[in-house]
Amino acid sequence: MKNIIPYGKQKIFISDFSEVNKALKSNFITNGEYVKKFEKSFSKYTKAKYSLTCSSGTAAIDLALKSIGLKKNDNIIIPSVNFIAAANMAKLLGANIFLADVDRLSGQMRPSDLLNCIKFNRLKKIKAFFVMYNGGCPNFVKEFYNIKKKFKTIIIEDACHALGSKYSIKKNFKIGNCKFSDLATFSFHPLKTITTGEGGMVTTNNKILNDKLKIYRNHGMIRGKTTKYNYNWAYKIVDAGHNYRLSDLNCALGYSQLKKINQIIQKRKYIANLYNEELKELKPIVDFPKVSKDLESAWHLYVININFKKLKINKKTLIQKLFRNRITTQVHYIPTFNQPLYKSFYQKNKFKNAKAYYENCLSLPIYYDLNSKTVKNIAKKLKNIIHQSKHI
Repeated sequence: MKNIIPYGKQKIFISDFSEVNKALKSNFITNGEYVKKFEKSFSKYTKAKYSLTCSSGTAAIDLALKSIGLKKNDNIIIPSVNFIAAANMAKLLGANIFLADVDRLSGQMRPSDLLNCIKFNRLKKIKAFFVMYNGGCPNFVKEFYNIKKKFKTIIIEDACHALGSKYSIKKNFKIGNCKFSDLATFSFHPLKTITTGEGGMVTTNNKILNDKLKIYRNHGMIRGKTTKYNYNWAYKIVDAGHNYRLSDLNCALGYSQLKKINQIIQKRKYIANLYNEELKELKPIVDFPKVSKDLESAWHLYVININFKKLKINKKTLIQKLFRNRITTQVHYIPTFNQPLYKSFYQKNKFKNAKAYYENCLSLPIYYDLNSKTVKNIAKKLKNIIHQSKHI
């Protein structure tokens, strides 16, 4: 279809072309200077001690799990609403996966959901748990940290939606600084806040973890340093690792994009606020994303919750009606227990909030180049469909 509005889209600036062109002309387009520059600038932005690039957000999660030594039969807790990467990587390592319920409006796991999961499954030892900031708002960071200390476990922040968000505006604490977690993982997929084409990042303040991340990123290899007077060609393979490296071309794009992140976040915030204003007449049939005081969302997604019990149409019909109006929407995400690979997790009276969230959630288009006229048009089309579909 022509002129269709996507739910998300990358933004490439003119200055990005220049930076990538410089990388193309450099002597090394892998393991070169742009990898170091991107990692250094990322640490400067997030205030994490260490930042390590990798080939995708999924690679970042896998590296994080390997760095903490996750092994067969270790217990790990994952939010039931999440992209499948975290569960898949844990499953491939042989871990015992436990799913936690989520908030029915945000789709995010709450501290109470985590504690209920621990209690319900009678878990005494927990290797780690994931928190995932669905949509981009980092809720309950400090509360999760308190649970970590109580159970002497590890927190991995799946922050793939949340680059640029803050869990304290007053203190300027950005997600990725790992003050209240062990590791944070990021994705630079084209639809994320900034892009490297494909790519990811892991941040941590723990040198031991960072050293392990480096080894697993590069085949499980340790290589000595080459100095001015000594070329070191030898290497040792100390563990089984992958090639999860990110090229200098990708890193050059990320390095350039990161310079514009504040500008990108502000535009996304503007779009979210405009949706709030344009759609407010749909309350109480529609609930809108909420951001608590002193938090700042990256607005990777704009997710609304629609009470379809008050409408004569279901979500599938609404999605198709919007698509016929050239508007693409998306669902973030199908719960893990609804996937064939994880069907054993499904129980009729379990995950009530996750099921309700999935039934009602819908992600509307949000991206940098989306102008106010188009946002208003999307809102108008959505309002017309909902008003026409109300029960009399």
